[in-house]
Amino acid sequence: MTRIRTTFVGALAFGVLASTAVWSSPNPTVSHASDKPALTAPQAENRLKDGNDRYVHHKSIHPDQTREHMTSLTSGQHPFAVILSCADSRVPPELVFDQGLGDLFVVRVAGNTVNDETLGSIEYAVEHLGSPLIVVMGHEKCGAVQAAMSGKEEPGHILSIAKPIEVVLQDAKKMPGDPVHNAVLANARHVADELRHSEPILAHAVSVGKLVVVSAVYDLATGRVSFDQ
Repeated sequence: MTRIRTTFVGALAFGVLASTAVWSSPNPTVSHASDKPALTAPQAENRLKDGNDRYVHHKSIHPDQTREHMTSLTSGQHPFAVILSCADSRVPPELVFDQGLGDLFVVRVAGNTVNDETLGSIEYAVEHLGSPLIVVMGHEKCGAVQAAMSGKEEPGHILSIAKPIEVVLQDAKKMPGDPVHNAVLANARHVADELRHSEPILAHAVSVGKLVVVSAVYDLATGRVSFDQ
């Protein structure tokens, strides 16, 4: 009886140890954020375009959203692109580009303009996280752009949103076609140019080839993002 009991206890102990080893051992199929190779700016832009194409054709794959991937991100983040977009509820970058957790460093403010807070956030992504691409994404029928075009005195702090956009309105008026679309495009281009020349961090990163800044416009009706170099 003693031998049987000893054998049973030993087997039980072995089983517990084996079980512990299985659950504590790393899963070789889990993809860690730090394992992904760094992308170049052209590769990052192509990845965004591919994701947007899936989104437009209702074939989104919703990548990088598993529990394993979420857990892997506790050790750090390496977003392959920074998206400066409008805060409009119809323009969520992660959905528009069909990306997941840790893929994009998203900064959102009405009118996709730059202030100290948005600039500091973008600088952090470039300087500390190594993001090689910034996309300034405006969108059709942008309320902030239309508010700037109206010339009306907006109440409260809304004026601070429309004011930075006013600088591009004269250039937009010279462009053929729809005035609102032209202003949206001109605003995105202007902000992208601001970022390219922003000292000291972004301008330096651009000058040494570590960073590319592009502008884009999102079409509410089709879901298509048109990139404008």
